[in-house]
Amino acid sequence: MKKAVCLLSGGMDSTTLAYVAKNIGYDILALHMSYGQRTEAKERECAKKIAKHLDAVDFVEISLDYFKKFGASSLTDMAIFVEKGTTDHANHPNTYVPFRNANLIAIAASYCEARDGDAVFIGVQSGDHIGYPDCTPAFIDAMQQVISIGTQTQKEIKLLTPFVSMTKTDILREGLRLGVPYEDTWSCYDTEDTACGVCGSCLSRMKAFFDIGVEDPIPY
Repeated sequence: MKKAVCLLSGGMDSTTLAYVAKNIGYDILALHMSYGQRTEAKERECAKKIAKHLDAVDFVEISLDYFKKFGASSLTDMAIFVEKGTTDHANHPNTYVPFRNANLIAIAASYCEARDGDAVFIGVQSGDHIGYPDCTPAFIDAMQQVISIGTQTQKEIKLLTPFVSMTKTDILREGLRLGVPYEDTWSCYDTEDTACGVCGSCLSRMKAFFDIGVEDPIPY
């Protein structure tokens, strides 16, 4: 069996992507990284549940607490309020964590190489292209080149982003087809017990469920 490192945040996109990876024949090496974000505990809880649902062959959790020390993002600096919905700062959302995905992908590639894996899956999608430069196709292409140059494996480790041109609604439709347990996922940037329903991530999730005409199973 081929093995894939799946970056599991506990959210909709990464969870659906892990189900896609499993469905196309990969054994799952689940990797969850906490970085001092507001909903850290809830995301960790969800990621563990999803890894169990997927019968992941391994689950590794890593703390990147230096992001909290760096700050400059409302996700890691509690003095900065999480923006509500779409704002005048859409091109510079305060929920952007500086160069986060480069860190996550680099660690995932290390894990993949160490376990003789074949691929790294990360759930970037089209809605992230504006305001999140480390989610764009150009960035992913550059990171693939870095992985190819910087690893010793005879087989190339592929950085796979099947959702990079898809909308949240498209992703949800695919997840429902695969039976993804969305009740065990979390998208809210701000709260852990009840989703706030007003942050950009909540609104994007709510719109996807509305578009398809299915009730979102998490509490708001």
